[in-house]
Amino acid sequence: MPRRLLVRRPSPRLNEGELTHRPRVDADPQLALAQWEGYVEAFRSRGWDVISLPAADEHPDGVFVEDVVVVFDDIAVITRPGASSRRGEIDSARAQVTATGLTVAAIAAPGTLEGGDVLKIGRTVYVGLSSRTNADGIAQLRAILEPHGWSVVAVPITKVLHLKTGATALPDGAVIGYQPLVDDPTVYDEFVPMPEEEGSAVVVLDEHTVLISASAPGTAAALRARGLEVVAVPVTEFEKLEGCVTCLSVRVRG
Repeated sequence: MPRRLLVRRPSPRLNEGELTHRPRVDADPQLALAQWEGYVEAFRSRGWDVISLPAADEHPDGVFVEDVVVVFDDIAVITRPGASSRRGEIDSARAQVTATGLTVAAIAAPGTLEGGDVLKIGRTVYVGLSSRTNADGIAQLRAILEPHGWSVVAVPITKVLHLKTGATALPDGAVIGYQPLVDDPTVYDEFVPMPEEEGSAVVVLDEHTVLISASAPGTAAALRARGLEVVAVPVTEFEKLEGCVTCLSVRVRG
């Protein structure tokens, strides 16, 4: 099965998106669209099939599609965002995901869960207990996944918006992050600090290649020193809205 990428183009109302930990700095919607197109092309050029969710211009945060869908093997979990302004993004995402043939499960009230809080390493799922994801949402996710051989670990998050704002995993399972923004690095079997906040987020393209923000050249150098190929793309306009390279897509690996 080919690798598939679910994305949604950015709304021209991107600047109205939710902010929790950062001061508001206006993004350039036209530059954001160009950066998003470059991000998508980085996957397409490496053989990923790109599936676009319906545009949702009325939802400023709709481009951060990972927050509303999380995929585990052939199970797609439709989340229930902690930001009530984002719950209108769910229906169009559910329809598109159902069309892919994945088995669909969903988080229900009073649970909240956002995909930015979900970090998968092997068969372990670390889930941030954050301002956007609550204990009930984590409990529901555990009930969905444990029968399929996944282990769910709750991780308290206080310093950043989502767990993956501060830490993500490399192909070998090592967790990287900007240590001042990670509540407890000892949660992970191996934690490797990176020199830049923007270097906390990586997307694994294959077992030898990762995609990161072009805003983190020091991190790129550190990852290359570990033997990885690094693809760097500019995502400055999304970083202004507390976004990063992980939250702009949902990766479905066959």
